[in-house]
Amino acid sequence: MLRVKPWIFLLLCLAYAGLIKADANHGQMQMSAFGREEALEKSQSVIGRLVGNHRLLDTAGKYVELSSYSGKPLVISLIYTSCFHICPTTTQHLSSVVQKAREALGNETFNIISVGFDVHRDRPPVMEQFAKKQNIDLTSWRFLSADEATIGRLSEDLGFIYYPSPNGFDHLIQTSIIDGQGRVYRQVYGMDFDIPLLIDPLKALVFSSEDKGLVEGVSNKIRLFCTIYDPARDKYRFDYSVFIGTFIGFMCVLVFGIQLFKEWRLTLRS
Repeated sequence: MLRVKPWIFLLLCLAYAGLIKADANHGQMQMSAFGREEALEKSQSVIGRLVGNHRLLDTAGKYVELSSYSGKPLVISLIYTSCFHICPTTTQHLSSVVQKAREALGNETFNIISVGFDVHRDRPPVMEQFAKKQNIDLTSWRFLSADEATIGRLSEDLGFIYYPSPNGFDHLIQTSIIDGQGRVYRQVYGMDFDIPLLIDPLKALVFSSEDKGLVEGVSNKIRLFCTIYDPARDKYRFDYSVFIGTFIGFMCVLVFGIQLFKEWRLTLRS
């Protein structure tokens, strides 16, 4: 009969137990695995979808309906407050981009909210604490929370997928832009996305509104084409040369057209 030394037997038992634990952990990881391609496809599929009039709580514990933001573009950032790196970094970068957007487009031209999707932790006092820790001005940027059912419906409307994981949550780093009619207009991805990815869609929405008078409408069209991003200064500025160049080009075409018309008339008479 084969005799196994006690210490070898103990090592074999420990190794077997380790394999069982590793297999269990592997199964858990598979269950919470985050498929980036699947998430991107889901996120893009909701472009043009009308977002429901969901009811959320602000940091004072008062209810806020999403319909109260209609009429202006709305930026929605989905976060969870116990995240130690990605969500805080994303929020700080978003804050910097939003400041540049307000400088270029005006302070009151769009709204922004952050919504905590960890329903067991992200309650009004925690959301307020998170905002203050990120040095966010709560008078112009609201941090909201909601119950599990509401977060589920809002996430579905925004095409946002998230899974519990050993480190918190796996989720796509997504910022959604909603137009003035409440439809998903654009999705922006990444923790430190390029500035124009957020501001250019906002610029198009703000300056292309059809609910303006003739003079303001023309002015907004000019601002739409002449407000450009300056990489050297890392900000947007109004470039008159774009308007002047366009105007000169239009006048040249007009003069050429008039001259061509005159030549055509002379040809007909001769």
